[in-house]
Amino acid sequence: MIQHPLHPIHARLLVITSLALIIAGCSPSGPSEQAIRDYAETARPQNPELSGIYQRSCMACHSRGTSDAPLTGDGEAWNSRLEKGMHRLVDNVVAGMGGMPPYGLCMDCDTAEFQALIEFMARPAET
Repeated sequence: MIQHPLHPIHARLLVITSLALIIAGCSPSGPSEQAIRDYAETARPQNPELSGIYQRSCMACHSRGTSDAPLTGDGEAWNSRLEKGMHRLVDNVVAGMGGMPPYGLCMDCDTAEFQALIEFMARPAET
């Protein structure tokens, strides 16, 4: 059987397509689930006061993935919540929602602190 060589244009297209597929397959599509879990277990707000609140009130559910609470740093899980608006998210914290108790276990937190904590938890993981 006689094989015909590829036309130079077809050969170039084949190389370009192959490279594009290789690059697409290797491109990061965001942090892996394990990377998000690792980040959630160790992440803390830089502000010492917020860090204290986070550790005593938020961390138990948002850092371990043992509840339906979105993990800290899981930007994808937080996106649908953020689309509702910050005011609505703060209202949900105050009223309690799903398994989260009212005030997210921080009875002395104010709206600004709730907002800062939500912004911290919703920020995509730094991996």
